[in-house]
Amino acid sequence: MAKPKFNLGQTLATPGALHALEEAGQSPAFFLEKHVSGDWGEVCDEDKRANDQALVDGSRILSAYKTLKGVKIWIITEAADDEGKRAATTALLPSEY
Repeated sequence: MAKPKFNLGQTLATPGALHALEEAGQSPAFFLEKHVSGDWGEVCDEDKRANDQALVDGSRILSAYKTLKGVKIWIITEAADDEGKRAATTALLPSEY
């Protein structure tokens, strides 16, 4: 695995995301590793630029991936606090946002 570009904080997943991953036979860790390495998945260029900037300024990071069954999963890492720490990263379905 590549060196992480940021800290995930506590990792969480919604029931919908867990179900979609289970149905596809995929692990949340697979997508979390992509996310933390800077592979933002299927986001628009504007979101890619915002994520790259978030590595500098500590704002929210959003990645989007599809499971092997074609279900879209979002991974969101919350903005950093005043000390630069990120509290949580959540895997969820877009409909659960």
